[in-house]
Amino acid sequence: MSDGIRCMLLRGGTSKGAYFLAEDLPSDPAERDDLLLRVMGTPDARQIDGLGGAQPVTSKVAIVSPAGGGDSDVDYLFLQIGVEEATVSDRQTCGNLLAGVGQFAVERGLVPAGPESTSVRVKMVNTGSIAVSTFATPGGVVRYDGGTAISGVPGTAGTVELEFTGTEGSVCGSLLPTGNVVDEIDGVPVTCVDNGMPVVVARAADFGLTGYEPVGELAGNRELAEKIQSLRLKAGKLMGLGDVSAASVPKTTLVAAPREGGAISTRTFIPLKPHPSIGVLGAVSVVTALMLDGAAGHELFAAPAPGEPVGVEHPTGALEVGVDLGPGPRVLRSTIIRTARKLFDGTTFPRP
Repeated sequence: MSDGIRCMLLRGGTSKGAYFLAEDLPSDPAERDDLLLRVMGTPDARQIDGLGGAQPVTSKVAIVSPAGGGDSDVDYLFLQIGVEEATVSDRQTCGNLLAGVGQFAVERGLVPAGPESTSVRVKMVNTGSIAVSTFATPGGVVRYDGGTAISGVPGTAGTVELEFTGTEGSVCGSLLPTGNVVDEIDGVPVTCVDNGMPVVVARAADFGLTGYEPVGELAGNRELAEKIQSLRLKAGKLMGLGDVSAASVPKTTLVAAPREGGAISTRTFIPLKPHPSIGVLGAVSVVTALMLDGAAGHELFAAPAPGEPVGVEHPTGALEVGVDLGPGPRVLRSTIIRTARKLFDGTTFPRP
């Protein structure tokens, strides 16, 4: 590894990560994970000696390879790299980094580009579900610039349309892993849901919060962090995830009534640090839960007109999500608009 490793750094949605071809990394998972920790500069709160940006949303890795079979074009393995702790987790996927996978696949020659736009069928290896990413490729070249703005990212970039199918229960095995629309944990009503991301949804008011607190205020609340940890540890067992003390899932989202024209206000924790916005599949799962009668926070949900996207308010703006539910309930389809931008393409040198 003294000659470095080929790597592309992309912003995908409101996250940033290092993208690699699987063939450029060790095939042994233990060797691969050790290498990635050194690439990202973990463990270190500043990640000063690596590519990581000192927070969970910038300490992420996407590993892309040709499709191993089925009806996908490429396989995408997501790894969440710890910041202060030397952890590498594959127990969740990342819908934000997904927004750059198709472009990376085209740039690396895994998928041919269309003359105007390209749709790439991506198998999310962590969950086994399929997403279709569509983006502009005028003249057969990936175009990253454009006029689409998303909250949490300055400026504008090209539109990336993400469509999800088969995400229901992709981690826990069912949409409602506990078998209930609502459970009570530590005296708090919660809804445990998995529509691509295991999430525990609860009312912010039940934690003595308004649900509109800034991230910095939440980050400094040690009592809140202890309550969130207790909640997620118990929820993890109820959801069939076992001991989640060293895992980043389930995530916890506290909800409040919207106040910026959306359908719900959210504050999300990964696993204990407040998220500056909200993850793509996290938002999809939260919206899915709130659409269910009797769910924790359902009465706070200002449902839009049929066919209109759901505005999910978060600390840095809002995210628009589409979820189609059928009888059962069954998730028929989920959609979201993201953007992505190539930041760097070249060689990274891991610390010894």
